[in-house]
Amino acid sequence: MRARALGLLLGVAADAVFGDPRRGHPVALFGSAAGRLERAWWADSRPRGAAYCSVLVGGVVGGGVVAERAVARSWSGRVLLTAAATWVVLGGRSLAGEGSALAAELTADDLTAARRRLPSLCGRDPSSLDADGLARAALESVAENTSDAVVAPLVWGAVAGVPGLLGYRAANTLDAMVGHLSARHRRFGWASARVDDVLNGVPARLAAFLTAGAAPAVGGRPARALAAWRADAARHPSPNAGPVEAAFAGALGRRLGGRTVYPYGVQERPTLGSGPAPGVADLARAVRLSRVVTGASAVVAAGVAAVVPA
Repeated sequence: MRARALGLLLGVAADAVFGDPRRGHPVALFGSAAGRLERAWWADSRPRGAAYCSVLVGGVVGGGVVAERAVARSWSGRVLLTAAATWVVLGGRSLAGEGSALAAELTADDLTAARRRLPSLCGRDPSSLDADGLARAALESVAENTSDAVVAPLVWGAVAGVPGLLGYRAANTLDAMVGHLSARHRRFGWASARVDDVLNGVPARLAAFLTAGAAPAVGGRPARALAAWRADAARHPSPNAGPVEAAFAGALGRRLGGRTVYPYGVQERPTLGSGPAPGVADLARAVRLSRVVTGASAVVAAGVAAVVPA
């Protein structure tokens, strides 16, 4: 087995066993540095935001290239470097853990704890949400982040190795920080949002396909997931969240979308899928579906990495 493929599988296993590093997480350190640079460089300007994105993502990709070259002559070194980078950038265990914990809090009718936890999953305002609203917000976040935090980094790791893993995570982190429609970041974050859109184009559709295939694991039908993807994904405001959220909706037999409240405003999201709106029990099903998709994407990524020239 090629070093890159084995490294990806070991990294997925490390994430499943250990989760995110508790202290000094490299992604958190990158986020802190990006936040400081944003405060120093900010201007209500697309070119300034593009320079900000280029410096940060380019610097991380360059670091990945240097690291791979440093271990190029050591097969075990390449395996361990890829495994470490994969572990650092994946968020599968944390995503499933937060989703499961929120589901447990909702099952116990502890809305206060659930509202406190929701910001760890998404950027919505939890204060006005009831139990079903919290479940829907968390479920949609689990769907989107199964693609963003698991499938996409594995795809880029498979085709571009450590620079792909690190560069994707850097771009995705910047999108989360500045790529939204707040007044401050509408222009400055435009480039970060567009880069993230491009990098997630293929992975999001792979995630939707794997979700359809995994539908029987939660009592669903692949045909229904594919139909929801085909019928509804294009109506979602995000070109990449749409396919995977629609596929989750179809796989679960639930209807997602509707009024969505963010700190910077309210969006009326189109409905995805058919059937009843999701309830608390459906959040646990979504977490189970996410875990199955994670395993499938690891196998696919390792297969691609085994045939792509390093």
